[in-house]
Amino acid sequence: MFSCTKKPPLGQSQSLSEKIIYDGSANAPRSARGAKTVRRVGGRAQITSTKWRPFSAWKDPGGGRLAGLEFFRADRSFTPMGFLYEKCVRPMLFRFDPEFDHERAVEAMAVLGAVAPLRRMLEMATQLTAGRAQPIECMGLRFPNAVGLAAGFDKNGVAWRGAAALGFGHVEIGTVTLLRQPGNDRPRVFRFPKQEAVINRMGFNNQGAEAVARRLARMPAPGARRIPLGINIGKSRAAPLDKAAQDYLGSFELLADHADYVVINVSSPNTPDLRQLQEEHWLRELLPVLTNANRARTASGRPRRPLLLKIAPDLSFPQIDNVLSVIAEFGLDGIVATNTTLARPGPFAAVNQAGGLSGRPLRARSTEIVNYLARATGGKLPIIASGGVMDPVSAGEKLDAGATLVQIYTGLIFSGPFFARDLARSLVARQDRAFGF
Repeated sequence: MFSCTKKPPLGQSQSLSEKIIYDGSANAPRSARGAKTVRRVGGRAQITSTKWRPFSAWKDPGGGRLAGLEFFRADRSFTPMGFLYEKCVRPMLFRFDPEFDHERAVEAMAVLGAVAPLRRMLEMATQLTAGRAQPIECMGLRFPNAVGLAAGFDKNGVAWRGAAALGFGHVEIGTVTLLRQPGNDRPRVFRFPKQEAVINRMGFNNQGAEAVARRLARMPAPGARRIPLGINIGKSRAAPLDKAAQDYLGSFELLADHADYVVINVSSPNTPDLRQLQEEHWLRELLPVLTNANRARTASGRPRRPLLLKIAPDLSFPQIDNVLSVIAEFGLDGIVATNTTLARPGPFAAVNQAGGLSGRPLRARSTEIVNYLARATGGKLPIIASGGVMDPVSAGEKLDAGATLVQIYTGLIFSGPFFARDLARSLVARQDRAFGF
């Protein structure tokens, strides 16, 4: 059985309290900007390369440059179901509007979750067997495998019960806001099949925390579920920044009883001003309100819930250091890295669509941030990696970089409903090879 405490990927053992000094910044000359980082570890300076590069200069593991979108194409797990989806089902689905397809997929998963015999039969077929399972215990929770469904798919908590039947090891619903809201105008989702990418500007469309809480109250509670359920909460569009803490608190108080863990989303690019909440002074207003409410649950006889923060891939390393400092100060349990990006590499520079870019173009930057987080925290902070997980190689890359768990969403669009099952099995086989089993 694994622990969520990982050895630092690059052999470093740095705690969050250790000082990080940058010799480059956004205002430094280009030749010096972010070239090296000097870390004070045990009173001794250690220099490591943490150069921040523009998105257009990011390199993928195959040696190509993202500027030309010459992506590393890993060998896929060609199962019969995956092959059928890619060659037959996907071409038909892609004739329709992406959001229409998304809504039908949610409805299908909801039906699967509601039909208990079918759900249990599929769980027996898709979940790893007891002899092969490598459960992960982290944040006081037990995850049957490392692959989760990212927030954004099941926004209103209607379909999550079907996730285990498709092979997922956890599921995260939302983003849920305190107030019901319709999101941005349609069309607001755009697929790019050649690049295996999606741009969305959904805008936290959801039914509101009260409605979602009522629905979850009728479903299996924490401790009675096949897999852990995370709830991702965000700021209501109508709430100004100086009222954001109370807005998040309202959602937390309504939803925490129904969550195995709670994610604080301050990084979506599709709600005006939301990403400003990643700045240190705003985090210092937001996080103590939520952590104090979480501690108060224990005093009232209710269990404390693990709290995680979801960050953007567009943060610089000094900004990430500020985030980590605040996370450590207020005792958060983990971090989700990353959300979608506002960057537009290669041909996306000519795409005139606002919103967050996800999928294969995000792979390198997301992995870079995961690795930085793992090194900066000495592997002590649980990291859920999300962004560019499109095949077994990219998933393994995230775990090698220091992630505890991975999440998929865009990969599901391009690889089909049983992608999580195939990914989980591939990761176990990969681990067995690594350890000579």
